[in-house]
Amino acid sequence: MQEPVRVSVMALDPVLEAGTRSALEDSPEVRPVTEEQRPDVTVVVVDRVADPVLDLVRRIRAAEHRPEVVLVAAELAPAEALHAIATGARGLLRRRATSGPRLAHAVLAAAGGDCAVPPDLLDGLLEHRAEGAASHVPDAWGVAGLSDRERAVLRLVADGRETSEIANELSYSVRTVTTVLHDITQRFRLKNRAHAVAYALRAGLL
Repeated sequence: MQEPVRVSVMALDPVLEAGTRSALEDSPEVRPVTEEQRPDVTVVVVDRVADPVLDLVRRIRAAEHRPEVVLVAAELAPAEALHAIATGARGLLRRRATSGPRLAHAVLAAAGGDCAVPPDLLDGLLEHRAEGAASHVPDAWGVAGLSDRERAVLRLVADGRETSEIANELSYSVRTVTTVLHDITQRFRLKNRAHAVAYALRAGLL
């Protein structure tokens, strides 16, 4: 039997932190732990995704055991979501729409290397085009762009789909999906799938 994913919770409000941990305890696939116990995923519960929160995500990701990060925010605008993903967050949830099962799903997706974003927020990300965004992405985006297949795969990654689900929906093999994602991250020198989604969105390629 596979070991449960170890997950820690960080929040300024102790009551909110305790409630989030309690919600996760109902899922047998995750096991709440402390930061000292080297979690696989850290859930960060905040009001807004401001600069101090992005700095916190960077510090968490820089830890020796490099836990993934799932952000749960009371307010989450498309621009803030883009910054969070580019900083290294693997999952984004709005607090009002976060149930125990939904949070556990985001944690498991993050632990498995996928990026979970609410569908309505994804729509906002796709429509969001910050002025000057192209100056923040590698020049290669403007030259090579993305193929239709790469766009299709990245859209499903951004929607929180797992590799096997993407393969089934697009009628590809799991190996093909893995290769497509690997090629994108290597070609544009990106850190991971979430980073690729963030930069593609900011460049207006999705």
